[in-house]
Amino acid sequence: MRKSILNYLVLVLVICVLIFSSFTSNKRIETTNYQVNDIALNESEDSELPTDYFLPSEKVYKPFSPKLGKSFVGFKEALAFKESRGDYFIVNTYGYLGKYQFGKETLKLIGIHNPVHFLNNPELQEKAFVANAQRNKWILRKDIKRFEGKVINGVRITESGILAAAHLAGPGNVKKYLRSYGQDGFKDAYGTSIQYYIKKFSGYDTSKVEANRKAKVKLTA
Repeated sequence: MRKSILNYLVLVLVICVLIFSSFTSNKRIETTNYQVNDIALNESEDSELPTDYFLPSEKVYKPFSPKLGKSFVGFKEALAFKESRGDYFIVNTYGYLGKYQFGKETLKLIGIHNPVHFLNNPELQEKAFVANAQRNKWILRKDIKRFEGKVINGVRITESGILAAAHLAGPGNVKKYLRSYGQDGFKDAYGTSIQYYIKKFSGYDTSKVEANRKAKVKLTA
């Protein structure tokens, strides 16, 4: 009697297992029924995530980059990036200082006699750049008028290119280059030439730079 009951229970258990297995094998999992962070799972190639949504591991950070174009601020920042990558506090291997890589003698010409104070004062460096550009523009005013728009060694001459080259090599060397029509060249200690700067910084709006023979930086307490 007990054996019969045991066999009956085993049979019932086997039947239940078979029924359950059949049920689960016929059930399909539809990916469209499931969501992660409210985004439906969809393996179709035509589907796209919302453009403003990224999973944490896929999030892309785009650095803010103002479009300065060919403005005077654009001119300053492009030149600064070439000189020092925009670092106010850097001193190169030849002792040139700051964001625009000024030499100590050039600083003296525009009224700055304390290089340490200059290096630690970004506002002073910005004023120095403008004052130096004003002074260079006055020295090169006749050459700007004479050569602007002309082509020397395949490079179109512009005012901004001339002022950039003067920042690199000094206005005297730029005069020699222009008046020799590119025959009397100049390269700095790193091999950068006047011609390269004239080309690289061509076409910026430097009309706001007023030619000033006595341009100085006004120091504030």
